[in-house]
Amino acid sequence: MKKIIFLLMVAFFANACTDQFEEANKNPFEISDESLQQDFNHIGAFYPSMLGNIFGHQIEENLVAESFADYMATPTPFVSGVNNTTYYIRWNTYWDRIYGSLMAPARRVIQKADEGGYTVFSSWAKLIQILGVSRLTTYHGPVIYSNYGSTESTIKYDSEAELYNKFFTQLDEIQAVFAANKTYAGMKKFDASYGGDVTKWAKLVNSMRLRLAIRISKVAPALAKTQGEKAISDPAGLILTNGDNFTVSLYGGKLYLSVICFEWGDTRMSAGMESIMVGLKDNRVAKYFQPATDASVYSDHPEFPYKGIRNGASLVAKDDHLSFSMINESFKSITKRNYISASEVYFDLAEASLRGWAGAGNAKSNYENGIKLSFADWGAGGVDAYLADDTSKPLDYNDPKAAGSVNDFVSRSTVTVKWNDADSNELKLEKIITQKWIAGFFNPNEPWADFRRTGYPKLPNVYKNDSNADWGVIPANEWIKRMPFVNSERTGNTAGVADAVVKMGTGAKDDIATRLWFDTGKANF
Repeated sequence: MKKIIFLLMVAFFANACTDQFEEANKNPFEISDESLQQDFNHIGAFYPSMLGNIFGHQIEENLVAESFADYMATPTPFVSGVNNTTYYIRWNTYWDRIYGSLMAPARRVIQKADEGGYTVFSSWAKLIQILGVSRLTTYHGPVIYSNYGSTESTIKYDSEAELYNKFFTQLDEIQAVFAANKTYAGMKKFDASYGGDVTKWAKLVNSMRLRLAIRISKVAPALAKTQGEKAISDPAGLILTNGDNFTVSLYGGKLYLSVICFEWGDTRMSAGMESIMVGLKDNRVAKYFQPATDASVYSDHPEFPYKGIRNGASLVAKDDHLSFSMINESFKSITKRNYISASEVYFDLAEASLRGWAGAGNAKSNYENGIKLSFADWGAGGVDAYLADDTSKPLDYNDPKAAGSVNDFVSRSTVTVKWNDADSNELKLEKIITQKWIAGFFNPNEPWADFRRTGYPKLPNVYKNDSNADWGVIPANEWIKRMPFVNSERTGNTAGVADAVVKMGTGAKDDIATRLWFDTGKANF
């Protein structure tokens, strides 16, 4: 009898459990799809990763734009001293980061956001795509953008002219959404840059438009003027204070430069930085770098105890130059880095003033504001004396660790800091871009583009030029112009690459000597 009662009870509870199985067996700590959507996690969770992959690391940035812009140099003779820094391409992977870790998740987010009616999130993701691809195009020229996600065997690239027109059109659309949603709070949880403040993202849109307009100001002056003036006049405003700087969080990671410098010992101050910053008596140098650990290497300027390595140097052993200046120790604890700062925007406005763009303001005021904001951003003192200095000039360079004149150079630049309204526009532009280069230390991509576009600052040539027919020949008095398309595209999208080369213009090749669209090689004015 007891056995029968037990079996009946089991059957009863079994039926009861089966009737409400899903409800009874739910993990109370599991996040439901409904909860995900309520908190925007189903789309918002992608944003930190997308933003965190805008920048590169050692072989994507430090040994490409950072080297070519003369910010940092390596003491390490990688691959027997024949590598990117000496114009023989060994590493070329930024393409993979942008497409694999930014474009791919952004495409998924846009699809989800559009399906759910989350227009602000969709626009935000499109802006992040522009932030990444606008950098990538300065490496290669034409890239895949309009046709991204195509399953065709051949995927066509956008020409650079098509890319910039697409960027500007999308920025119009993004800005319209932001303008209509100024108080939208959905982004806050996922936005380490602006805390979800849509009005600040709107300032970034205008500042990006101005950056891109300045970049194409020589090759497409009418379009650049139109877009630049639109950025300047838009009611959302520009990034004009350090409090509005667009910074990208490291999301708990280490600054790439800190790892390469302190943990691997593979990067040091460049000789170009030493020549210009020490020569101009620029107090920001102490915020960027540490004194060299061997006092004998800076005996020619002991009051500024910093020493750099020439880019493309002839290197024998890594230990030879390890005593040269490392980055500042404080970089070990940095949690974010600038993508666009107020100082850059003021330097862009200064150039826009020279080019006659409406609303740009006074070139001198813009130039000086750019310098002041950079000094303030880095916590450096002495800016007033710096702005008044019309005698200090970049220094010639001597490598005390190399025999004779090996790695030495005579400075090509004789620029000073003080503004002079009587100077030619050319000299004024040189001052603007030189200061923009100094201020842009944390974001080498744009300074490298400016250098190719304007020829400023007047950086030294690489000492050891190993360019050859494999990747393209750079003459001894010239500099690298671009990075080739990646090998996976060369072999897997051959027709697409061939079409991209045609889009670069008559005589173009997929090599390091072909100029990009914005780099006309013509006079600045």
